[in-house]
Amino acid sequence: MSHGQRTPALIPGLFVLIWATGFVAARFVVPYADPLSFVGIRVTGVALVLAGLAFATGARWPRDRAGWRDALVAGVFMQGLYVMGVFWAVDRGLPAGIAALVGSLQPLLTAMLAGPLLGERVSGRRWFGIVTGFAGALLVLAPKLGAVGPSGIPLPALGICLGAMAAMTLGTLWQKRQAGEADLLANATIQFLAAAVLSAPVALVLEPGHFDLSAPFWFGLAWSILVNSVAGILLLMVLIRRGAVAGVASLFFLVPPVSALMAYGLFGEVLVPLQIVGMVIAALGVAIASRG
Repeated sequence: MSHGQRTPALIPGLFVLIWATGFVAARFVVPYADPLSFVGIRVTGVALVLAGLAFATGARWPRDRAGWRDALVAGVFMQGLYVMGVFWAVDRGLPAGIAALVGSLQPLLTAMLAGPLLGERVSGRRWFGIVTGFAGALLVLAPKLGAVGPSGIPLPALGICLGAMAAMTLGTLWQKRQAGEADLLANATIQFLAAAVLSAPVALVLEPGHFDLSAPFWFGLAWSILVNSVAGILLLMVLIRRGAVAGVASLFFLVPPVSALMAYGLFGEVLVPLQIVGMVIAALGVAIASRG
């Protein structure tokens, strides 16, 4: 197989690898910046880069006020409240691998709410996946719930991360119902603009704005903007155009273990055997609930 033929096959795995680094980046920047202030700068940078790409490529912007409203609302939940919650939780001691696991439960909550909010039928198979996924998550959380240390799970941080996951779920449902046909690049630009408008004043009110402008800070910021966000969105666009969305959905189940492995190597975050088993069960549950 030639190099040109191999590259497309690598794109889904590369996309998931980049997505997994988002949780590690949250842990990496903890010593160098206040979390909400960092998020404010990050989402502003992403919005500017994506806006430049959108104008350069002739992206289709919403034609009416409702289209802008739908993208802005989705952005407040998906790129604003969700990202702010994850960074705040990791800053308060939640391990990056656990944050990734909580984020991966979003499809389960979406499946549960799709019935009452969108009128979709939730099949028995999907309910089985939902129960299995949450049972696996409990196995991951239970052994170190409330414990102190690099691998402990502080309750306040876990609660905020769960709230962030709920915000992502609401944003996903809103996007699915209101803006499913929007241009991906233009929609993403508007979403990050909404996140910037939300996060900047919140950070100014709640934080002193501490930044250690050393090389690790700039590296973490550049990675979060250019690689984790911009490159991730562009890879997603390539995958959608290739019709590989189902393959990406299945690979998303690898995000928590990949993030946990990175966090172990970089920060010494350790999972006990029961937690590893629980992570596998949770991924299986998400896979069953998300199938089709």
